[in-house]
Amino acid sequence: MSSKFFDDDRSYLLGDDELLLLGDREKLAQWRHKGRGPAFYRLGRKIVYRGSDLNAWAEAQRVEPSADEV
Repeated sequence: MSSKFFDDDRSYLLGDDELLLLGDREKLAQWRHKGRGPAFYRLGRKIVYRGSDLNAWAEAQRVEPSADEV
């Protein structure tokens, strides 16, 4: 079962408060520059994230603790 942090049918723009869950604008810019982080669209000078892409990326970051770890 996957959790949905973002609305799959919504597009998110830089400055949307919901994106702060991932990091500030500078962190997101660093990830884009390094080819990391969630998928995005560059539409002119605007950066747009699809909610479904954000949820897929967040799910891929999930860590399942091992029973061996203390």
